[in-house]
Amino acid sequence: MSFDEVTIHEALRRVGLRVTAPRLAVLLSVQGEGAHRDAEAIAEAARKRLGVLSTQAVYDNLHALERVGLIRRIQPSGHPARYEARVGDNHHHIVCRVCGLTADVDCAVGAAPCLEPSSNHGFVVQEAEVIFWGLCPQCQQESLSQSQGSSLHE
Repeated sequence: MSFDEVTIHEALRRVGLRVTAPRLAVLLSVQGEGAHRDAEAIAEAARKRLGVLSTQAVYDNLHALERVGLIRRIQPSGHPARYEARVGDNHHHIVCRVCGLTADVDCAVGAAPCLEPSSNHGFVVQEAEVIFWGLCPQCQQESLSQSQGSSLHE
């Protein structure tokens, strides 16, 4: 068992979840296979670890892990939900409008929740969720290449 797996076992037990092979495969897939992956990509990675794992088991484990705070779920508008293992801070995300690539953005200024609403309507603000939208470097390059190619044909 690697150090990561030992740490994961401890984390699961600390939040009151049983350590099961499917749960380990899902959590390791979220943590080790790249950030901001959708359930389908996580399922594929988990199946590589386990062999067989139902789609329902993947979703059940994602929901259980999210509920206890071991993973975070984000859902940029127009995209499937994505999951990441970076939890416990109030970071934000930047999403490419073309390919959907998602990256973390640390709070730019101040302490959590980083932003202050103009009116809190009596709420105690605990967290701010911000998604920045733009074009990733690869899509910028492809867009530039396409526009240069189309201007050559005009």
